[in-house]
This record gives sequence, C-alpha cells and structure tokens, in this order.
Amino acid sequence: MKNIKFLILILAIALINCERDDICADTTSTTPRLIIEFYDATSTDDLKTVPRLTVYGEGLFTDENGVTTEPIEPSDKIVLAPNGISGTFNSTNYLFNRNSNTIELPLKIESENSTVTSRFILERNTNLRLDENTSTDSNIDILEISYIPEFDYVSRACGYKSIFTNLIVTRETDNDNWISIVEVLNLVVENENTVHVRIEH
Repeated sequence: MKNIKFLILILAIALINCERDDICADTTSTTPRLIIEFYDATSTDDLKTVPRLTVYGEGLFTDENGVTTEPIEPSDKIVLAPNGISGTFNSTNYLFNRNSNTIELPLKIESENSTVTSRFILERNTNLRLDENTSTDSNIDILEISYIPEFDYVSRACGYKSIFTNLIVTRETDNDNWISIVEVLNLVVENENTVHVRIEH
C-alpha cells in the first residue's frame, strides 16, 4: 500500500510538471502588420478601391547596378493584398498593379522603446507608368509612418512579438496628391483584427 501511494505521488508530480509541446500554434498572435483601408473622400462611409495600386518601402528596390528604382514586374511586389475573402489575407497574394481597398504594411522592428520611421510609396494607376504611352503616368504619394516598437513575451515556443505604439502617419505633400486625408484610428498596433489607419481619396 505504501508503494502504491509513493507511485501515485511520483505520477502526480510528473503530470503537474509536464508542459505542452514547444510548438507555436498558427493561431498564436505574432507581430502584426499595419492595416490600412481606403475610403471615398466624397462619401466617407464607403470603401473605395484604389485603381492599379502598387505599394513598396522607399529605397527597397535596386537594379543590377545598385541604383534605387521602382518595381516594374509582379515579382518585385512586397506588400500583402486581400485574397478576395473578406477579412483574410494570403501571403502568396501580393499587391502590385492591382485594384485594392485594403493593404497590410510590415513595420520595421529596431530597438525597443525608440522611435522608428518607415516610408512607403503608394502608387496609383501603376499601369500608366508601365505602358508604352509616354503622355500618361502614375501618381505617387508617400506615407511616413512613425512608431515605437515594444517587445511582448508570448511563450517559450513562440518567443516575443512586437507591438507598435504612438503611431503617427502622415502624407508627404506634393503638387498632385491623390490621398486627401490620412486618419489614424488606433495609436497602438497590437493585432490585425482591426483597421489602424483610414485613408480618403
């Protein structure tokens, strides 16, 4: 009887000390991207598709000579676009010269608690830059996004994720802006369940 109690005690201690496998589940929240939706400037409650939109980080593309250039083919694309199913995104479905009313921007992670600034090129009517007609061209606006990364422990298997606080988004002014209003809806980017920025055009 004494041996059975001892065996049960050992078994109970072993079960209490067991942890789940060290696997980070696909459903675990990871570092979020910045979600931006585009709205009609004249009817501000209505989503409005941006025609032939291309989005890329400033200075990300270089040619074979190391000269910074604009993307010229779909393989140059870097920013996620909706896959056609409401509320979901597909990592194999990128945004280059496509109609879209929502984009997800990956934010740079640098040192914690220091302000980071990223600049993104939003090119409307990319097809006009790519065609043979030299009398037409696309329209480029630049978004400057500033934020402070903070690291948040998720689990031993998943490690840390970053959240972004103190979000500031501005549009660089030029002679022909197609973006009329940029509004930050959430100052903290901690998940991809909500829209963080609203743009009217």
